[in-house]
Amino acid sequence: MQITRLALRQLRRTINMQRHYSAAAPAAAAAAEKLVPPVPEGAAKPPNPKLDSIVNNIAALNLLEVAELSTLLKQKLNLPETAFAPQFAVGGPVRAAAAEDEEEAAPKKVQTSFKVKMVKFDEKQKVALIKEVKNLLEGMNLVQAKKFVESAPTVVKEDIPKDEAEKLKEALTKAGAVIEIE
Repeated sequence: MQITRLALRQLRRTINMQRHYSAAAPAAAAAAEKLVPPVPEGAAKPPNPKLDSIVNNIAALNLLEVAELSTLLKQKLNLPETAFAPQFAVGGPVRAAAAEDEEEAAPKKVQTSFKVKMVKFDEKQKVALIKEVKNLLEGMNLVQAKKFVESAPTVVKEDIPKDEAEKLKEALTKAGAVIEIE
């Protein structure tokens, strides 16, 4: 007897639970329809349907209707009838003078890296120049130094500071080369 009571009680609970959830299911489905998933980052936000329909209606108007719409909006929003002056027309010459002042105030670019270029050399001092190039440029043997000197005009060193470029120019000029610093 107790088993049947227990089984009946369990059956009633199950039926009540099913009724409760089946009654809540349509409400939950309606609430789920109203939910809108968030827009992913980087994606364009979908337009408001109300505003989208207004834009489409305005886009369908012809020029005369647009002019009439403009006057109605000005009346409704209490906007003045006068046209606004563009900003650039008011301060033309003044802004040009201000731009010149900014250019003068901006610091001049200072060259920090220089290029040493051998333009030509004295044929009488070719041997001394080859030895000097071999000593000044790291990793160069006598044959490479000879080919380097004979390939003038050529760049000796690039991207070096001014004091190092001046020292290099002085040493190679003493050896018989004509040097330019760029």
